[in-house]
Amino acid sequence: MAVHAHKHGDESNDALQQRFKRQVQRTGLMKLLRERSRNKKTDTKRLSRLKALKREEYRDKNRKKQFYSNM
Repeated sequence: MAVHAHKHGDESNDALQQRFKRQVQRTGLMKLLRERSRNKKTDTKRLSRLKALKREEYRDKNRKKQFYSNM
């Protein structure tokens, strides 16, 4: 995933730098590199189940809020 930016005609260095920056942001390269820089410990089955249950609990609570504005 190489990103290249060559100077066009009488384009200033600042404009070239901004164009390169936009290209890098569009590719999502920095986001990917940031994610890879940290070692993530994988969740155990038990922990992932607990997280899923908690998520469902929050979703149910928010669904009730949608229909009953007094809650």
